[in-house]
Amino acid sequence: MALKILITPITQALESRAATISLAVVAGYVALCRGLRYYRRDQKHAHYPYKKREDFANMTTEDAFQIVKYIMSLEFPFMTEKALQFALFRTYGVPSISKLLCETRQLSDKRYASRRYADTTILIGEFLSQSPTSDRANAAIARMNFIHSRYKTKISNDDNIYTLSLFVLEIERWVATYEWRPLTPMELCAFGTFMKSLGDAMGISWADLAHGPSNFRDGLQFVEDVKAWVEPYEQRAMVPNAWNHQLAEETTSILLSGVPAFMQPTARQFVVAMMDERLRLAMIYEPPSSIYPALITLLTTTRNLFSRWLLPPRPSILRFNPISDHPDPKTGRYYQRIYQAEPWYVNATFLARNAPSSWLRWALSQPYPDGKNYKPEGYTMFEVGPENMEKLGREECEATFERLMEGNTRGRCPFAFAKT
Repeated sequence: MALKILITPITQALESRAATISLAVVAGYVALCRGLRYYRRDQKHAHYPYKKREDFANMTTEDAFQIVKYIMSLEFPFMTEKALQFALFRTYGVPSISKLLCETRQLSDKRYASRRYADTTILIGEFLSQSPTSDRANAAIARMNFIHSRYKTKISNDDNIYTLSLFVLEIERWVATYEWRPLTPMELCAFGTFMKSLGDAMGISWADLAHGPSNFRDGLQFVEDVKAWVEPYEQRAMVPNAWNHQLAEETTSILLSGVPAFMQPTARQFVVAMMDERLRLAMIYEPPSSIYPALITLLTTTRNLFSRWLLPPRPSILRFNPISDHPDPKTGRYYQRIYQAEPWYVNATFLARNAPSSWLRWALSQPYPDGKNYKPEGYTMFEVGPENMEKLGREECEATFERLMEGNTRGRCPFAFAKT
């Protein structure tokens, strides 16, 4: 009994000390993660000469690209990727867009949809991950312009503005809603500057924007003008239509390709729950059960808190990059590293064929990089697109490419350049 009386205070003291040390370790780790995240953000901002709103007018497309790349590959790679996917998905709620895509059968027919989705992802990935002065980015824009030129009488300037605007607005919205911090004004200005330059290269007219076509103060004002323009556009253009529903169904199948069959109905309800009412009505879906929005809120809030307090910033070595950095030294072709429904343009290396995800897809009788199908030899920029257009357009693409590269203006400030 005496021994117990003697040991008990010692044990309690040790337990108390251990608890204190554990609490201090946890608090220190949380402070470290939080500090490192803000330190990298602040260091990134200090690197550029855009400290005040007055400086934004001088932001170059090259600097804007570097900021956008940092956001999408290191700071918020998961959420910006999902935002881009949803941005494309949202355009399918506009009948003038969905009808054309259904008529071409490239996204509405199961035989072509997966490749068409991969081709779109590749072209977008090329000009988002490569410098605006690079051969790769401008070759991708040239190829995209050629493909669009085949339907130039059916694609309105308004539809082009809307599609491009969502690449900025959806990223801003998703990051603000689901990430540990929103985009800063400088970062949002970078997205506006970069997308304005891209739209110029695509031949889009900005005349219908408040300060268009060339009186924008800076990239931030450009985003503000686009945001003001999009609302009335959606009110008049995003209306219920069977084309919208058909395209939404096929695209949802692509996005959920890795989900087991027995979970598909539930997963589709989650997709519908991610839509706002205007988009849901335009795509002719019934409202989901209230449990799905609640679960989405729970999951995204949990992820947000975990990222904010317990995850250090992603190291550069783990940056997100869905396409190969360099061409194959033997063939000069590029590869896709991440795929959705089918492994188009994926290099079927030993590691790719035997990755856990490949074995899982094989077990579920789903496509995986087997080295025999889906063009494992990779792609060249001027062949990307529908199969019936693979061999077409090289001369037109080369001419557009030369025009874009001429004078090396693609890396300059699109607002200062427009006023000279």
